[in-house]
Amino acid sequence: MSEKYKFNYTTGIYFITPTIVSWIDVFTKSEYCEIILDSLRYCQKEKGLLIHSWCIMPSHLHLIISALNENHSDIIRDFKTFTSKKFTDQIKSGNDSRKDWLIRIFGEETMKSNRKEKYKVWQNGNHPVQLDTNVMIEERLNYIHDNPVKAGYVYKAEEYVYSSAIDYADGTGLLDIVKL
Repeated sequence: MSEKYKFNYTTGIYFITPTIVSWIDVFTKSEYCEIILDSLRYCQKEKGLLIHSWCIMPSHLHLIISALNENHSDIIRDFKTFTSKKFTDQIKSGNDSRKDWLIRIFGEETMKSNRKEKYKVWQNGNHPVQLDTNVMIEERLNYIHDNPVKAGYVYKAEEYVYSSAIDYADGTGLLDIVKL
């Protein structure tokens, strides 16, 4: 993997995009979004994750993050491991009409990888891009917050519930953020 897409500096601010395998639209159901939110809150409280911006889209999420205590890579690895287990548990016990299909796909994805996990929910990597200029930060903030608008989910970025756009419009969103 190229050095361009690694967490190279522990003090850096990074834009990342964790993505569900096969770009499956998992986050169309609020119970899966809540798993993401609860897990991010835990990482903030217990692991020193600082979230500067975020947005949950149907098959992926965008984050601008930095870290106080731990390595970014370790935090996101743990986040993805934990949420994978929570997603599969929720799918199995829930009422999702796609239950059998989702579990089958996540199981097949595990077979393609060399890992020992039972189900593979997230794609490998997060495509971290270090944001080391104000221009880069501004571009990524706009990109993240405009994603739901461009997708046609809302007319104004701050109307999208699963995003930090409301925080940047002087409101209060679902996660605590550290504005840039």
